[in-house]
Amino acid sequence: MSIEIKVPALPESITEATVGAWHKKAGDGVKRDENLVDLETDKVVLEVPAESEGVLKEVLVKEGDTVEAGAVLAILEPGEATGGGSDDDSDKPDDAAAADDDDDGKSEAAEKKKSSNADDEAPPASPAAQKLMAEHGLKAGDIDGSGKDGRITKADVQDAVSSKESGASQSSDKAAEKSRPAPAEAQEDLEKEDRAAISATQDERLEQRVPMSRIRQRIAERLLDVSQNTAMLTTFNEVDMKSVMQIRSTYKEKFEKDHEVRLGFMSFFVKAAVEALKRFPIVNASIDDGDVVYHGYYDIGLAVSSPRGLLVPVMRDADQMSYAEVEEKLGEFGQKARDGKLTMEELKGGTFTITNGGVFGSMLSTPILNPPQSAILGMHAINERPVVVDGEIVIRPIMQLALSYDHRLIDGRDAVLFLRTIKELIEDPARLLLQV
Repeated sequence: MSIEIKVPALPESITEATVGAWHKKAGDGVKRDENLVDLETDKVVLEVPAESEGVLKEVLVKEGDTVEAGAVLAILEPGEATGGGSDDDSDKPDDAAAADDDDDGKSEAAEKKKSSNADDEAPPASPAAQKLMAEHGLKAGDIDGSGKDGRITKADVQDAVSSKESGASQSSDKAAEKSRPAPAEAQEDLEKEDRAAISATQDERLEQRVPMSRIRQRIAERLLDVSQNTAMLTTFNEVDMKSVMQIRSTYKEKFEKDHEVRLGFMSFFVKAAVEALKRFPIVNASIDDGDVVYHGYYDIGLAVSSPRGLLVPVMRDADQMSYAEVEEKLGEFGQKARDGKLTMEELKGGTFTITNGGVFGSMLSTPILNPPQSAILGMHAINERPVVVDGEIVIRPIMQLALSYDHRLIDGRDAVLFLRTIKELIEDPARLLLQV
């Protein structure tokens, strides 16, 4: 009996999803629990596995379609695919026909295997990229994908179109440059996905209309909601990073050897934020239907970039975590974000958020609140600057800090003192240990 492959139950507050990449096509054999298709929601990517071993008989939706929970995506025929013999063997002796059947079966199996291998070697492509390839008569095997796992983006297709129009050949050096980036270069994927302009010849003015991704639509909705429903203000300060940088320089090798994770700056700011939140509980609170909800726990959201957009996984009970645990969890979040593996549970909740624009070189910015939270801390790039210390001009590594807050709940005095507390704790890390 055929099995209907349906959209699984969607996470809370999500009513529909967009069909992402199909990993199998009609006629392909599948194994139990093998991922058939990705479903993109406004927060996470869901995988739809095969319920049984068999053959994917029919695909009912295409990439880019919008589906709701329970909708039928495909039909799976349980069991194993079987093939038949040749009708031309009817006049042959039984033994000869059997031998020919065997040879034909082997040949057919080899051809199917060869075809299957060729399909497997072809990199996956986004719906926008597939549409553009079809318009220009390009094949996936002719394009080097720069996305996750070699995924072909629309920017990759346009690069190939431009090369085709100009008559330029794809050299092996260029192919190497466009291979899958290392994790440290994952931001390049995001930049390529966000580019809307198309490279054009000198005599053409081209435009491309591409539907907004579901997560980008959700980001737009939340940002608009913040601007309309909060009284957001931002206060600024600067912090001398010399002491933290000296600690990091002195102990980073031993820290990494003992804990098998690198010592970064984020763990210091998470710890400083938790201590400041303890002193100013109103910054850790939120508004709910006219009530002020004070949270007796410290779940810190950490903004991370991904090829799909900005995500904010939550580090729960950060006050109970060591520096090593904070750094390990941050690395885990970053990797999951790049691979599209963050779960709804990891993205839910949070009482305060930290975002670090400094990793991209930002000097100063105004971070946007992450509702229903009432405050967010923005870190920025570290730059050496002349400052006055004890009456003398010295060069120090300075970072600009920004705290955006909802003025409906948090007064300016509390916001300024909260940010000053973080500054003091970072400039004198001993206070973090002594909690003074």
